[in-house]
Amino acid sequence: MKKILCICFWLYSFCGFSQLLNHQPTFTHQDTLRGSITPERIWWDLKFYHLSLKVEPKDSSISGNNLVVYKVLKASQSIQIDLQNPLKITKVTQDGKALKFRRDGNAFFITLNKKQVIGKQESILVYYEGKPRPAKNAPWDGGFSWKKDTAGNWFIATSCQGIGASLWWPCKDHMYDEPDSMAISVTIPKNLTDVSNGRLRKVTENKDDTHTFHWFVANPINNYGVNVNIGNYVHFSEKFEGLKGVLDCNYYVLPEDLEKAKVQFKQVPMMLKAFEHWFGPYPFYEDGYKLVQVPYLGMEHQSSVTYGNKFQNGYLGRDLSRTGWGTKWDFIIIHESGHEWFANNITYKDIADMWIHESFTNYSENLYTEYYYGKEAGAAYVIGTRKLIQNREPIIGFYNVNAEGSGDMYYKGGNMLHTIRQIVNDDEKWRGILVGLNRTFYHQTVETQQIENYVSKEAGVNLQKVFDQYLRNTAIPTLEYKSENGVISYRWTNCIAGFDMPVKVAKPSESFQFIYPTTEWKSSGITGTELKVDENFYVNLKKI
Repeated sequence: MKKILCICFWLYSFCGFSQLLNHQPTFTHQDTLRGSITPERIWWDLKFYHLSLKVEPKDSSISGNNLVVYKVLKASQSIQIDLQNPLKITKVTQDGKALKFRRDGNAFFITLNKKQVIGKQESILVYYEGKPRPAKNAPWDGGFSWKKDTAGNWFIATSCQGIGASLWWPCKDHMYDEPDSMAISVTIPKNLTDVSNGRLRKVTENKDDTHTFHWFVANPINNYGVNVNIGNYVHFSEKFEGLKGVLDCNYYVLPEDLEKAKVQFKQVPMMLKAFEHWFGPYPFYEDGYKLVQVPYLGMEHQSSVTYGNKFQNGYLGRDLSRTGWGTKWDFIIIHESGHEWFANNITYKDIADMWIHESFTNYSENLYTEYYYGKEAGAAYVIGTRKLIQNREPIIGFYNVNAEGSGDMYYKGGNMLHTIRQIVNDDEKWRGILVGLNRTFYHQTVETQQIENYVSKEAGVNLQKVFDQYLRNTAIPTLEYKSENGVISYRWTNCIAGFDMPVKVAKPSESFQFIYPTTEWKSSGITGTELKVDENFYVNLKKI
Protein backbone atom coordinates (compact mmCIF):
# COMPACT_ATOMS: atom_id res chain seq x y z
CA MET A 1 0.00 0.00 0.00
CA LYS A 2 1.20 3.52 -0.73
CA LYS A 3 1.74 5.53 2.42
CA ILE A 4 1.53 9.30 2.08
CA LEU A 5 2.76 12.05 4.31
CA CYS A 6 -0.42 12.66 6.28
CA ILE A 7 -0.10 10.35 9.29
CA CYS A 8 -2.32 9.85 12.28
CA PHE A 9 -1.59 7.76 15.34
CA TRP A 10 -3.21 4.91 17.16
CA LEU A 11 -2.79 5.17 20.90
CA TYR A 12 -3.08 1.91 22.78
CA SER A 13 -3.66 1.79 26.51
CA PHE A 14 -1.67 -0.84 28.37
CA CYS A 15 -1.54 -1.88 32.00
CA GLY A 16 -0.04 1.08 33.85
CA PHE A 17 1.21 2.88 30.71
CA SER A 18 0.31 4.03 27.21
CA GLN A 19 2.37 3.24 24.17
CA LEU A 20 2.35 4.64 20.66
CA LEU A 21 2.32 1.54 18.51
CA ASN A 22 2.42 2.41 14.87
CA HIS A 23 1.57 4.94 12.22
CA GLN A 24 -1.73 4.67 10.40
CA PRO A 25 -1.27 5.48 6.74
CA THR A 26 -3.76 7.41 4.70
CA PHE A 27 -4.97 5.22 1.86
CA THR A 28 -5.73 6.16 -1.72
CA HIS A 29 -8.96 6.36 -3.66
CA GLN A 30 -7.98 3.14 -5.44
CA ASP A 31 -7.45 1.39 -2.12
CA THR A 32 -11.01 2.28 -1.16
CA LEU A 33 -12.46 1.18 -4.50
CA ARG A 34 -10.72 -2.17 -4.14
CA GLY A 35 -11.16 -2.76 -0.42
CA SER A 36 -14.66 -1.49 0.40
CA ILE A 37 -18.15 -2.69 -0.42
CA THR A 38 -18.96 0.22 -2.71
CA PRO A 39 -22.48 1.31 -3.74
CA GLU A 40 -21.81 -0.30 -7.12
CA ARG A 41 -21.08 -3.64 -5.44
CA ILE A 42 -23.56 -3.90 -2.60
CA TRP A 43 -26.78 -3.99 -4.62
CA TRP A 44 -26.08 -7.33 -6.38
CA ASP A 45 -25.39 -10.83 -5.13
CA LEU A 46 -22.89 -12.81 -7.17
CA LYS A 47 -24.26 -16.21 -8.22
CA PHE A 48 -22.05 -17.66 -10.97
CA TYR A 49 -19.01 -17.00 -13.16
CA HIS A 50 -18.03 -18.58 -16.45
CA LEU A 51 -14.49 -17.44 -17.10
CA SER A 52 -13.22 -18.18 -20.61
CA LEU A 53 -9.71 -17.20 -21.59
CA LYS A 54 -7.07 -17.95 -24.17
CA VAL A 55 -3.46 -17.98 -23.02
CA GLU A 56 -0.80 -17.06 -25.59
CA PRO A 57 2.60 -18.07 -24.18
CA LYS A 58 4.53 -16.69 -27.16
CA ASP A 59 3.76 -13.07 -26.27
CA SER A 60 2.60 -13.51 -22.64
CA SER A 61 -0.89 -12.27 -23.43
CA ILE A 62 -4.39 -13.40 -22.56
CA SER A 63 -7.84 -12.63 -23.91
CA GLY A 64 -11.34 -13.81 -23.22
CA ASN A 65 -14.54 -13.04 -21.38
CA ASN A 66 -16.31 -13.61 -18.10
CA LEU A 67 -20.03 -14.23 -17.76
CA VAL A 68 -21.15 -12.67 -14.47
CA VAL A 69 -24.51 -13.93 -13.20
CA TYR A 70 -26.06 -12.06 -10.28
CA LYS A 71 -29.24 -11.53 -8.30
CA VAL A 72 -30.61 -8.02 -7.86
CA LEU A 73 -30.87 -7.08 -4.17
CA LYS A 74 -31.93 -3.47 -4.63
CA ALA A 75 -32.47 -1.10 -7.53
CA SER A 76 -29.39 0.33 -9.23
CA GLN A 77 -28.17 0.89 -12.76
CA SER A 78 -24.40 0.95 -12.19
CA ILE A 79 -22.24 -2.11 -11.53
CA GLN A 80 -18.55 -2.28 -10.58
CA ILE A 81 -16.25 -4.85 -12.18
CA ASP A 82 -12.54 -4.85 -11.37
CA LEU A 83 -9.63 -5.45 -13.75
CA GLN A 84 -6.10 -4.26 -13.14
CA ASN A 85 -3.74 -2.49 -15.49
CA PRO A 86 -2.32 -3.23 -17.97
CA LEU A 87 -5.33 -5.41 -18.85
CA LYS A 88 -8.39 -3.68 -20.27
CA ILE A 89 -12.06 -4.38 -20.76
CA THR A 90 -12.94 -4.08 -24.43
CA LYS A 91 -16.71 -4.67 -24.38
CA VAL A 92 -19.58 -5.41 -21.99
CA THR A 93 -22.98 -6.73 -23.03
CA GLN A 94 -26.28 -7.55 -21.34
CA ASP A 95 -28.79 -9.64 -23.25
CA GLY A 96 -26.52 -9.24 -26.29
CA LYS A 97 -26.65 -5.44 -26.21
CA ALA A 98 -23.50 -3.37 -25.72
CA LEU A 99 -23.22 -1.28 -22.55
CA LYS A 100 -21.32 1.90 -21.81
CA PHE A 101 -18.62 1.85 -19.15
CA ARG A 102 -15.92 4.07 -17.71
CA ARG A 103 -12.61 3.21 -16.11
CA ASP A 104 -11.40 4.57 -12.78
CA GLY A 105 -7.97 3.02 -12.28
CA ASN A 106 -8.54 -0.68 -11.69
CA ALA A 107 -12.32 -0.34 -11.35
CA PHE A 108 -14.78 -0.27 -14.26
CA PHE A 109 -18.25 1.22 -13.76
CA ILE A 110 -20.78 -0.19 -16.20
CA THR A 111 -24.08 1.54 -16.93
CA LEU A 112 -26.96 -0.91 -17.25
CA ASN A 113 -29.69 0.02 -19.71
CA LYS A 114 -32.14 -2.64 -18.59
CA LYS A 115 -34.11 -1.85 -15.43
CA GLN A 116 -32.78 -4.00 -12.59
CA VAL A 117 -35.72 -5.59 -10.77
CA ILE A 118 -35.27 -6.68 -7.17
CA GLY A 119 -35.19 -10.46 -6.83
CA LYS A 120 -34.49 -11.12 -10.50
CA GLN A 121 -31.40 -12.90 -11.80
CA GLU A 122 -29.43 -11.12 -14.51
CA SER A 123 -26.05 -11.41 -16.19
CA ILE A 124 -23.44 -9.40 -18.04
CA LEU A 125 -20.69 -10.63 -20.34
CA VAL A 126 -17.35 -8.86 -19.90
CA TYR A 127 -14.71 -9.09 -22.65
CA TYR A 128 -11.07 -8.31 -21.90
CA GLU A 129 -7.50 -8.64 -23.19
CA GLY A 130 -3.88 -7.67 -22.64
CA LYS A 131 -0.64 -8.75 -21.06
CA PRO A 132 -1.19 -9.48 -17.37
CA ARG A 133 1.36 -8.41 -14.81
CA PRO A 134 4.16 -10.97 -14.56
CA ALA A 135 4.88 -12.31 -11.08
CA LYS A 136 8.31 -11.19 -9.89
CA ASN A 137 8.39 -13.39 -6.80
CA ALA A 138 5.34 -15.65 -6.75
CA PRO A 139 3.31 -16.26 -4.70
CA TRP A 140 4.18 -13.20 -2.56
CA ASP A 141 4.26 -10.90 -5.57
CA GLY A 142 1.21 -11.96 -7.57
CA GLY A 143 0.76 -12.35 -11.28
CA PHE A 144 1.41 -14.77 -14.13
CA SER A 145 4.53 -16.92 -13.85
CA TRP A 146 5.83 -17.49 -17.38
CA LYS A 147 8.50 -20.18 -17.05
CA LYS A 148 9.80 -23.16 -19.01
CA ASP A 149 10.60 -26.65 -17.78
CA THR A 150 13.90 -28.44 -18.33
CA ALA A 151 12.64 -29.81 -21.64
CA GLY A 152 11.84 -26.33 -22.93
CA ASN A 153 8.05 -26.62 -22.57
CA TRP A 154 6.05 -23.73 -21.22
CA PHE A 155 5.37 -23.96 -17.48
CA ILE A 156 2.83 -21.30 -16.52
CA ALA A 157 0.82 -20.53 -13.39
CA THR A 158 -1.21 -17.79 -11.71
CA SER A 159 -1.10 -16.58 -8.10
CA CYS A 160 -2.84 -13.47 -6.80
CA GLN A 161 -3.70 -13.46 -3.09
CA GLY A 162 -3.64 -9.94 -1.70
CA ILE A 163 -3.09 -8.16 -4.98
CA GLY A 164 -6.34 -9.68 -6.22
CA ALA A 165 -7.82 -11.88 -8.91
CA SER A 166 -8.56 -8.79 -11.01
CA LEU A 167 -4.85 -8.88 -11.79
CA TRP A 168 -5.71 -11.46 -14.47
CA TRP A 169 -9.49 -11.69 -14.88
CA PRO A 170 -12.46 -9.31 -14.57
CA CYS A 171 -14.52 -9.96 -11.46
CA LYS A 172 -16.13 -8.58 -8.34
CA ASP A 173 -12.78 -8.38 -6.59
CA HIS A 174 -13.85 -8.23 -2.97
CA MET A 175 -13.85 -11.26 -0.71
CA TYR A 176 -17.27 -10.71 0.90
CA ASP A 177 -19.19 -12.13 -2.06
CA GLU A 178 -18.45 -15.49 -3.70
CA PRO A 179 -20.18 -17.19 -6.62
CA ASP A 180 -22.17 -20.28 -5.69
CA SER A 181 -20.36 -22.16 -8.48
CA MET A 182 -18.06 -21.43 -11.38
CA ALA A 183 -17.02 -22.68 -14.82
CA ILE A 184 -13.48 -22.15 -16.12
CA SER A 185 -12.54 -22.68 -19.79
CA VAL A 186 -8.89 -22.29 -20.72
CA THR A 187 -7.59 -22.42 -24.29
CA ILE A 188 -3.90 -23.26 -24.71
CA PRO A 189 -1.47 -24.83 -27.25
CA LYS A 190 -2.19 -28.50 -27.94
CA ASN A 191 1.10 -29.77 -26.52
CA LEU A 192 0.18 -28.46 -23.04
CA THR A 193 -2.35 -29.27 -20.32
CA ASP A 194 -4.32 -26.84 -18.18
CA VAL A 195 -5.25 -27.71 -14.61
CA SER A 196 -7.73 -25.42 -12.88
CA ASN A 197 -10.24 -25.71 -10.04
CA GLY A 198 -12.97 -28.29 -9.66
CA ARG A 199 -13.50 -31.21 -12.01
CA LEU A 200 -12.55 -31.50 -15.67
CA ARG A 201 -15.74 -31.88 -17.69
CA LYS A 202 -14.25 -32.11 -21.17
CA VAL A 203 -11.46 -31.06 -23.52
CA THR A 204 -12.48 -29.64 -26.88
CA GLU A 205 -10.23 -29.50 -29.94
CA ASN A 206 -10.11 -26.22 -31.86
CA LYS A 207 -9.44 -25.52 -35.54
CA ASP A 208 -6.16 -23.81 -34.78
CA ASP A 209 -3.33 -25.53 -32.92
CA THR A 210 -5.10 -25.21 -29.55
CA HIS A 211 -7.47 -27.09 -27.31
CA THR A 212 -9.75 -25.93 -24.48
CA PHE A 213 -10.00 -27.43 -21.00
CA HIS A 214 -13.41 -27.03 -19.39
CA TRP A 215 -13.48 -27.17 -15.58
CA PHE A 216 -16.45 -26.83 -13.25
CA VAL A 217 -16.44 -25.83 -9.57
CA ALA A 218 -19.58 -27.03 -7.80
CA ASN A 219 -18.95 -25.09 -4.58
CA PRO A 220 -18.57 -21.41 -3.66
CA ILE A 221 -15.04 -20.20 -4.39
CA ASN A 222 -13.13 -17.08 -3.40
CA ASN A 223 -11.53 -14.92 -6.07
CA TYR A 224 -7.88 -15.58 -5.32
CA GLY A 225 -8.58 -19.30 -5.05
CA VAL A 226 -9.21 -19.49 -8.81
CA ASN A 227 -6.16 -20.57 -10.79
CA VAL A 228 -4.71 -21.58 -14.12
CA ASN A 229 -1.75 -23.99 -14.27
CA ILE A 230 -0.31 -24.89 -17.66
CA GLY A 231 2.44 -27.38 -18.41
CA ASN A 232 3.50 -30.66 -19.94
CA TYR A 233 1.77 -32.48 -17.10
CA VAL A 234 1.49 -36.17 -16.40
CA HIS A 235 -1.29 -37.34 -14.13
CA PHE A 236 -1.83 -39.98 -11.47
CA SER A 237 -4.58 -40.40 -8.90
CA GLU A 238 -5.91 -42.28 -5.90
CA LYS A 239 -9.06 -42.59 -3.79
CA PHE A 240 -9.28 -41.47 -0.17
CA GLU A 241 -11.90 -43.06 2.08
CA GLY A 242 -12.97 -40.05 4.09
CA LEU A 243 -15.68 -38.86 6.43
CA LYS A 244 -18.05 -38.05 3.55
CA GLY A 245 -17.24 -41.06 1.40
CA VAL A 246 -14.75 -41.45 -1.42
CA LEU A 247 -12.66 -38.38 -2.24
CA ASP A 248 -10.92 -38.27 -5.62
CA CYS A 249 -7.30 -37.15 -5.29
CA ASN A 250 -5.57 -36.17 -8.53
CA TYR A 251 -1.94 -35.19 -9.00
CA TYR A 252 -0.32 -33.31 -11.88
CA VAL A 253 3.47 -33.09 -12.19
CA LEU A 254 6.17 -32.75 -14.81
CA PRO A 255 7.32 -36.05 -16.35
CA GLU A 256 10.83 -35.86 -14.88
CA ASP A 257 9.38 -35.56 -11.36
CA LEU A 258 6.79 -38.32 -11.58
CA GLU A 259 8.60 -40.93 -9.49
CA LYS A 260 9.56 -38.41 -6.81
CA ALA A 261 5.98 -37.18 -6.70
CA LYS A 262 4.58 -40.68 -6.27
CA VAL A 263 6.67 -41.00 -3.11
CA GLN A 264 6.25 -37.47 -1.72
CA PHE A 265 2.53 -37.21 -2.38
CA LYS A 266 1.86 -40.22 -0.15
CA GLN A 267 1.57 -37.52 2.50
CA VAL A 268 -1.72 -36.31 0.99
CA PRO A 269 -3.94 -39.08 2.44
CA MET A 270 -2.04 -38.72 5.72
CA MET A 271 -2.87 -35.01 5.69
CA LEU A 272 -6.51 -35.63 4.87
CA LYS A 273 -6.85 -38.17 7.67
CA ALA A 274 -5.31 -35.82 10.23
CA PHE A 275 -7.23 -32.73 9.18
CA GLU A 276 -10.57 -34.50 8.93
CA HIS A 277 -9.93 -35.56 12.55
CA TRP A 278 -9.18 -32.00 13.67
CA PHE A 279 -11.42 -29.93 11.40
CA GLY A 280 -14.15 -32.22 10.08
CA PRO A 281 -14.77 -33.41 6.52
CA TYR A 282 -12.77 -32.02 3.63
CA PRO A 283 -15.03 -29.17 2.46
CA PHE A 284 -15.06 -29.88 -1.29
CA TYR A 285 -15.78 -33.55 -1.95
CA GLU A 286 -17.86 -32.58 -4.99
CA ASP A 287 -14.84 -30.91 -6.59
CA GLY A 288 -12.21 -33.40 -5.48
CA TYR A 289 -8.69 -32.63 -4.29
CA LYS A 290 -5.78 -31.83 -6.62
CA LEU A 291 -2.09 -31.20 -5.98
CA VAL A 292 -0.47 -29.48 -8.96
CA GLN A 293 3.22 -28.82 -9.54
CA VAL A 294 4.00 -25.18 -10.37
CA PRO A 295 7.14 -23.08 -10.96
CA TYR A 296 6.84 -21.29 -7.58
CA LEU A 297 6.64 -22.48 -3.95
CA GLY A 298 2.90 -23.11 -3.66
CA MET A 299 -0.53 -21.68 -2.87
CA GLU A 300 -3.90 -22.72 -1.43
CA HIS A 301 -5.99 -22.52 -4.60
CA GLN A 302 -9.30 -24.22 -3.83
CA SER A 303 -9.41 -27.90 -4.82
CA SER A 304 -6.32 -27.16 -6.94
CA VAL A 305 -3.54 -26.73 -4.38
CA THR A 306 -0.27 -25.76 -6.05
CA TYR A 307 3.07 -27.27 -5.13
CA GLY A 308 6.68 -26.26 -5.67
CA ASN A 309 8.53 -27.53 -2.59
CA LYS A 310 10.96 -29.64 -4.64
CA PHE A 311 9.62 -32.97 -3.33
CA GLN A 312 11.27 -32.70 0.06
CA ASN A 313 10.15 -32.36 3.64
CA GLY A 314 10.23 -29.12 5.57
CA TYR A 315 10.01 -25.67 4.02
CA LEU A 316 12.37 -26.11 1.07
CA GLY A 317 14.19 -28.57 3.31
CA ARG A 318 14.24 -26.32 6.40
CA ASP A 319 12.49 -26.81 9.74
CA LEU A 320 10.90 -23.46 10.60
CA SER A 321 10.60 -24.48 14.25
CA ARG A 322 14.21 -25.69 14.55
CA THR A 323 12.98 -28.57 16.68
CA GLY A 324 13.38 -31.38 14.17
CA TRP A 325 9.62 -31.92 13.86
CA GLY A 326 9.27 -29.62 10.85
CA THR A 327 11.26 -31.96 8.64
CA LYS A 328 8.99 -34.91 9.35
CA TRP A 329 6.53 -33.68 6.73
CA ASP A 330 6.27 -31.58 3.57
CA PHE A 331 5.44 -28.00 4.56
CA ILE A 332 3.62 -27.09 1.35
CA ILE A 333 1.45 -30.22 1.28
CA ILE A 334 0.41 -29.71 4.90
CA HIS A 335 0.14 -25.93 5.15
CA GLU A 336 -1.43 -25.14 1.79
CA SER A 337 -3.89 -28.03 2.11
CA GLY A 338 -4.82 -26.84 5.60
CA HIS A 339 -6.15 -23.74 3.90
CA GLU A 340 -8.90 -25.82 2.34
CA TRP A 341 -10.59 -25.56 5.73
CA PHE A 342 -9.34 -22.13 6.83
CA ALA A 343 -9.32 -19.84 3.76
CA ASN A 344 -11.41 -21.73 1.22
CA ASN A 345 -14.16 -23.12 3.45
CA ILE A 346 -14.10 -20.29 5.99
CA THR A 347 -13.04 -17.11 4.17
CA TYR A 348 -12.40 -13.62 5.50
CA LYS A 349 -14.68 -10.87 4.21
CA ASP A 350 -11.95 -8.26 4.53
CA ILE A 351 -8.24 -9.00 4.11
CA ALA A 352 -7.61 -7.12 7.36
CA ASP A 353 -8.88 -10.35 8.98
CA MET A 354 -6.40 -12.53 7.12
CA TRP A 355 -5.44 -14.06 10.48
CA ILE A 356 -8.52 -16.26 10.13
CA HIS A 357 -6.74 -17.96 7.24
CA GLU A 358 -3.15 -17.91 8.39
CA SER A 359 -3.30 -18.31 12.17
CA PHE A 360 -5.49 -21.40 12.04
CA THR A 361 -3.52 -22.87 9.14
CA ASN A 362 -0.22 -22.19 10.88
CA TYR A 363 -1.67 -24.01 13.89
CA SER A 364 -2.71 -26.88 11.62
CA GLU A 365 1.00 -27.66 11.22
CA ASN A 366 1.17 -28.24 14.96
CA LEU A 367 -1.99 -30.35 14.90
CA TYR A 368 -0.68 -32.50 12.04
CA THR A 369 2.53 -33.06 14.00
CA GLU A 370 0.54 -33.96 17.10
CA TYR A 371 -1.69 -36.39 15.20
CA TYR A 372 1.26 -38.50 14.04
CA TYR A 373 3.97 -37.83 16.61
CA GLY A 374 2.17 -36.99 19.83
CA LYS A 375 1.00 -33.98 21.82
CA GLU A 376 4.44 -33.02 23.11
CA ALA A 377 5.85 -33.00 19.57
CA GLY A 378 3.05 -30.77 18.33
CA ALA A 379 3.53 -28.36 21.20
CA ALA A 380 7.29 -28.28 20.71
CA TYR A 381 6.79 -27.39 17.05
CA VAL A 382 4.49 -24.41 17.61
CA ILE A 383 6.54 -23.14 20.55
CA GLY A 384 9.65 -23.44 18.40
CA THR A 385 8.21 -21.01 15.85
CA ARG A 386 8.03 -18.19 18.42
CA LYS A 387 11.52 -17.04 17.47
CA LEU A 388 10.04 -15.97 14.13
CA ILE A 389 7.56 -13.55 15.74
CA GLN A 390 8.46 -9.87 15.32
CA ASN A 391 5.76 -7.99 17.28
CA ARG A 392 6.19 -4.80 15.26
CA GLU A 393 2.62 -4.31 14.06
CA PRO A 394 -0.78 -5.73 15.06
CA ILE A 395 -1.98 -8.89 13.35
CA ILE A 396 -5.26 -7.28 12.24
CA GLY A 397 -4.85 -4.71 9.48
CA PHE A 398 -6.93 -1.73 8.34
CA TYR A 399 -10.46 -2.37 7.11
CA ASN A 400 -12.07 -1.38 3.80
CA VAL A 401 -8.79 -0.55 2.00
CA ASN A 402 -7.47 -4.03 1.10
CA ALA A 403 -4.74 -3.89 3.77
CA GLU A 404 -3.67 -7.08 5.49
CA GLY A 405 -2.06 -7.08 8.93
CA SER A 406 1.43 -8.11 9.90
CA GLY A 407 3.16 -11.38 9.09
CA ASP A 408 2.79 -12.28 12.76
CA MET A 409 -0.61 -13.66 11.75
CA TYR A 410 1.30 -16.90 11.10
CA TYR A 411 3.50 -17.77 14.08
CA LYS A 412 2.05 -15.41 16.69
CA GLY A 413 -1.46 -16.31 15.56
CA GLY A 414 -0.65 -20.01 15.85
CA ASN A 415 0.76 -19.49 19.34
CA MET A 416 -2.31 -17.48 20.33
CA LEU A 417 -4.51 -20.43 19.35
CA HIS A 418 -2.20 -22.82 21.20
CA THR A 419 -2.54 -20.57 24.26
CA ILE A 420 -6.33 -20.55 23.97
CA ARG A 421 -6.26 -24.34 23.81
CA GLN A 422 -4.55 -24.36 27.20
CA ILE A 423 -7.29 -22.13 28.61
CA VAL A 424 -9.96 -24.48 27.26
CA ASN A 425 -8.00 -27.27 29.00
CA ASP A 426 -9.97 -30.07 27.35
CA ASP A 427 -8.57 -31.61 24.16
CA GLU A 428 -11.86 -33.02 22.91
CA LYS A 429 -13.65 -29.76 23.59
CA TRP A 430 -10.93 -27.94 21.69
CA ARG A 431 -11.24 -30.31 18.75
CA GLY A 432 -15.00 -29.80 18.88
CA ILE A 433 -14.47 -26.05 18.54
CA LEU A 434 -12.31 -26.49 15.44
CA VAL A 435 -14.76 -28.94 13.86
CA GLY A 436 -17.64 -26.68 14.86
CA LEU A 437 -16.10 -23.66 13.20
CA ASN A 438 -15.96 -25.49 9.88
CA ARG A 439 -19.51 -26.76 10.30
CA THR A 440 -21.05 -23.49 11.51
CA PHE A 441 -19.34 -21.30 8.90
CA TYR A 442 -19.34 -23.89 6.13
CA HIS A 443 -18.70 -22.24 2.74
CA GLN A 444 -19.14 -18.77 4.25
CA THR A 445 -17.30 -15.48 4.31
CA VAL A 446 -16.88 -14.16 7.85
CA GLU A 447 -15.75 -11.25 9.99
CA THR A 448 -13.26 -11.67 12.80
CA GLN A 449 -15.85 -10.99 15.49
CA GLN A 450 -17.89 -13.99 14.37
CA ILE A 451 -14.89 -16.27 14.88
CA GLU A 452 -13.95 -14.69 18.20
CA ASN A 453 -17.50 -14.90 19.52
CA TYR A 454 -17.89 -18.52 18.44
CA VAL A 455 -14.67 -19.65 20.12
CA SER A 456 -15.57 -17.81 23.35
CA LYS A 457 -19.08 -19.24 23.40
CA GLU A 458 -18.02 -22.82 22.78
CA ALA A 459 -15.08 -22.56 25.18
CA GLY A 460 -17.36 -21.23 27.90
CA VAL A 461 -14.84 -18.45 28.57
CA ASN A 462 -14.94 -14.81 27.52
CA LEU A 463 -11.79 -14.62 25.42
CA GLN A 464 -12.29 -11.10 24.07
CA LYS A 465 -9.36 -9.66 26.02
CA VAL A 466 -7.16 -12.49 24.83
CA PHE A 467 -8.03 -11.83 21.18
CA ASP A 468 -7.58 -8.09 21.69
CA GLN A 469 -4.17 -8.61 23.28
CA TYR A 470 -2.74 -10.87 20.62
CA LEU A 471 -4.54 -9.68 17.47
CA ARG A 472 -4.79 -5.93 18.02
CA ASN A 473 -1.67 -5.26 20.07
CA THR A 474 2.05 -5.90 19.76
CA ALA A 475 2.92 -6.30 23.44
CA ILE A 476 3.36 -9.79 24.89
CA PRO A 477 1.73 -9.97 28.33
CA THR A 478 4.11 -10.40 31.23
CA LEU A 479 3.20 -12.28 34.38
CA GLU A 480 4.96 -10.28 37.06
CA TYR A 481 5.36 -11.84 40.50
CA LYS A 482 6.97 -11.18 43.86
CA SER A 483 7.44 -13.07 47.11
CA GLU A 484 6.76 -11.34 50.40
CA ASN A 485 7.01 -13.26 53.67
CA GLY A 486 6.94 -16.50 51.69
CA VAL A 487 3.68 -15.65 49.88
CA ILE A 488 3.71 -15.15 46.13
CA SER A 489 1.66 -12.35 44.55
CA TYR A 490 1.22 -11.78 40.84
CA ARG A 491 -0.34 -9.55 38.20
CA TRP A 492 -0.41 -8.99 34.44
CA THR A 493 1.67 -6.16 32.99
CA ASN A 494 2.63 -5.10 29.46
CA CYS A 495 -0.95 -5.75 28.44
CA ILE A 496 -4.20 -4.06 27.51
CA ALA A 497 -6.46 -2.61 30.18
CA GLY A 498 -8.55 -5.27 31.90
CA PHE A 499 -6.45 -8.19 30.69
CA ASP A 500 -7.34 -11.18 32.88
CA MET A 501 -6.23 -14.33 31.06
CA PRO A 502 -5.88 -17.43 33.26
CA VAL A 503 -2.48 -19.09 33.11
CA LYS A 504 -0.81 -22.21 34.50
CA VAL A 505 2.11 -21.80 36.88
CA ALA A 506 4.08 -24.01 39.22
CA LYS A 507 6.76 -23.88 41.86
CA PRO A 508 9.97 -25.66 40.89
CA SER A 509 9.55 -29.46 40.78
CA GLU A 510 5.77 -29.22 41.21
CA SER A 511 2.90 -29.69 38.78
CA PHE A 512 1.21 -26.79 37.06
CA GLN A 513 -2.02 -25.25 38.30
CA PHE A 514 -4.25 -22.45 37.07
CA ILE A 515 -4.12 -19.01 38.56
CA TYR A 516 -6.31 -16.10 37.54
CA PRO A 517 -4.25 -12.91 37.40
CA THR A 518 -5.62 -9.47 36.64
CA THR A 519 -3.78 -6.18 36.29
CA GLU A 520 -3.93 -5.74 40.07
CA TRP A 521 -1.75 -7.58 42.57
CA LYS A 522 -3.37 -10.70 43.98
CA SER A 523 -2.39 -14.05 45.47
CA SER A 524 -4.02 -17.46 45.74
CA GLY A 525 -2.18 -19.15 48.56
CA ILE A 526 0.96 -20.05 46.59
CA THR A 527 3.95 -19.99 48.92
CA GLY A 528 7.64 -19.93 48.17
CA THR A 529 10.01 -17.68 46.31
CA GLU A 530 10.04 -18.89 42.69
CA LEU A 531 7.47 -19.53 39.96
CA LYS A 532 7.61 -20.98 36.50
CA VAL A 533 4.94 -20.58 33.82
CA ASP A 534 3.69 -23.32 31.51
CA GLU A 535 5.57 -22.71 28.24
CA ASN A 536 2.45 -23.61 26.26
CA PHE A 537 1.20 -20.11 27.12
CA TYR A 538 2.71 -17.40 24.95
CA VAL A 539 3.56 -14.99 27.77
CA ASN A 540 6.63 -13.63 29.52
CA LEU A 541 7.50 -14.15 33.19
CA LYS A 542 9.25 -11.59 35.40
CA LYS A 543 10.16 -11.66 39.07
CA ILE A 544 10.48 -8.35 40.90
